[in-house]
Amino acid sequence: MPSPIRRIAICTGGGDAPGLNAVIRSVVIAASNRGWECYGIREGFNGILFPERYPEGGVFRLTRDRVRGIGHLGGTILGTTNKGNPLHFPMKMPDGTVKEVDRTDEILEFFARKELDALVSVGGDGSLTIANALHLKGLRVVGVPKTIDNDLDKTFTTFGFDTAVAFATECMDRLHSTAESHQRVMVVEVMGRYAGWIALHAGISGGAHAILIPEIPYDLEKVAAKIRERESHGRMYSLVMVAEGAQAADGQRSLQAPAEIGHAERLGGIGERVAKSLQGLTGKDSRVVVLGHLLRGGSPTSFDRLAAMRFGTAAVRALEEGQSGVMVALAFPNVNYVPLEEVAGRMKGVPMDSDTLQTGRDMGICFGD
Repeated sequence: MPSPIRRIAICTGGGDAPGLNAVIRSVVIAASNRGWECYGIREGFNGILFPERYPEGGVFRLTRDRVRGIGHLGGTILGTTNKGNPLHFPMKMPDGTVKEVDRTDEILEFFARKELDALVSVGGDGSLTIANALHLKGLRVVGVPKTIDNDLDKTFTTFGFDTAVAFATECMDRLHSTAESHQRVMVVEVMGRYAGWIALHAGISGGAHAILIPEIPYDLEKVAAKIRERESHGRMYSLVMVAEGAQAADGQRSLQAPAEIGHAERLGGIGERVAKSLQGLTGKDSRVVVLGHLLRGGSPTSFDRLAAMRFGTAAVRALEEGQSGVMVALAFPNVNYVPLEEVAGRMKGVPMDSDTLQTGRDMGICFGD
């Protein structure tokens, strides 16, 4: 049997998402109710790797008072980062070159030195890959799935996704009236990286006439044909929802910055490209709206708050039961445990037999194919 737990730590890594503070609060309260101390690590693992950056401490005690009233707030009181993966950390060498090194042993040494018994790692694919590596090196770890993109495998959904979809849908509602007033084509670009969940759900819910997602290579002539068909029936405006990772049939994606050491490629600009092309193909005035980081901010919906609290308390229960190397996952009607090795390095895209996708097709929505 594992040794009894006295102290645990929690970290939040990757992009921020509505519901992170609700997770932190639920972990702290559930741990406190078991007599455990809880500590927060600032900005992923930076609080351990760069303690000098934080005058108040890179790792600090989380008490009930510290987390009171934060459950409804967006963001994370711990801070987060999607740079500096400790498994592949960019370090400048004496000769001036930059090399990726593994710094996870420093994290393990810190946990041993501070007598921290376990880690709750809240994050997406990258964070959970790190969590699995730490588990394989002997640290007791439980992962909590977090991403607005909903692209983590083995869980029905991730917290943050519902909030992002709700906001994107509200924006679509507003754009219908202005697009119709000016008889324009409005192109709405949303986040999601290489998965089309946000675009698909918000596009259908918000009444988009065309939806472009990474899983379906698009032909803009098909979208233009849809717009012309609507015009032939007296519908003089159209709304097109575009996922940032959508790619044309020729395989090209729109990038703001290519991948480099320590940084993944940065997607963006697809909305502008699609709007410009559609204006040329249809002759209609076309405008683009990029929702971007607006999808990450704001208070979580009630669904995401509850999911976050269910995940946080389940993570504490998992540690109490002696679990390690698992992620808590939503499998209706309950939360269950899934091995991290089945999640790390895997992405959940929209399947072609998805009922939601078929709903869009039955509603006459164009997917560019």
